[in-house]
Amino acid sequence: MKKISFILFASFFLNAVAVQTSFAQDDLLSLVESKETKKKDFAINAFKSSRVINGHSMEFIGKGVLDTRILHRFGLVKSGANNLFGLDQANMRIGFDYGVSKNLTVGIGRSNVGKEWDGFIKYRVAHQSKGGKYNSPVSVILITGMTFSTLPFAEPGNPGNFTSNKIAYYNQIIIGRKFSERFSLQVSPTHVHLNVVPKVTDVNDIFAVGTGARLKLSNRLAFVVDYHYILKDLSTDLLPPYEREDDDDSPIKSQVHQYVNPLSVGFDIETGGHVFQLHFSNSTGMNEKAFITNTTNTWGKAEIRFGFNLSRVFTIAKK
Repeated sequence: MKKISFILFASFFLNAVAVQTSFAQDDLLSLVESKETKKKDFAINAFKSSRVINGHSMEFIGKGVLDTRILHRFGLVKSGANNLFGLDQANMRIGFDYGVSKNLTVGIGRSNVGKEWDGFIKYRVAHQSKGGKYNSPVSVILITGMTFSTLPFAEPGNPGNFTSNKIAYYNQIIIGRKFSERFSLQVSPTHVHLNVVPKVTDVNDIFAVGTGARLKLSNRLAFVVDYHYILKDLSTDLLPPYEREDDDDSPIKSQVHQYVNPLSVGFDIETGGHVFQLHFSNSTGMNEKAFITNTTNTWGKAEIRFGFNLSRVFTIAKK
């Protein structure tokens, strides 16, 4: 009887040790998983579109998704009722953006302003996230693009007419953060290079700092602001010494100061697969080269235009 009791006690003791060891191992594994293998939570829907209004946003379209974008910008509102407050005039850009991967988008577009084609490559270096081992407090995006004008040369027989004269480039860095479900903010230092400028006193390189913000008002409505501040003095300082003057009243300074900072405000309206955007802007052009270097109207003189952007996405590749 004693032997049977001893065997039963030993069996119970060994089983208890085994169960305790198993629980200890599970606890250690759960700690390792919580610190190293916990799934990251990436920030999404910082903006409802891959564009704020004019400029790129920190948002990307999905892999294998084609975003068809139709942008309209009408005439000056203050042109009056005879011109239907600008609606009798219309400028347009149509574009196609494609998601190569979740971090890479390419796009092409055509504007009737300047008869310009434009294309870009947009790559996300860092994606705002939390919950994983390595997180980023902001999203960082690199963009490079170019434009090509198909307008005929002003002097067809001029030997200085080269195709490269019609090309311009831009490069941009976007640093943005989704602060909450309601508010997102980004800044975008931008450089535009013009291969050829009309006058020797014009600058080939223009620098600007863009700001984009979105305030969500409801599940389907958001207020958005798109502003670019042109760094006029920095652009002037890059002129060759023999073309630059220190006098603020010089032709060089006045030429640079003709650039007007483009400002656009509007509302995003989400309707199923569409994002419909109504806005007011002092710019006519709808690509980076156009709205940064060719904006001449000012909000202070009520020189604003009504416009709308329409975005429709199509999934054309299997996930």
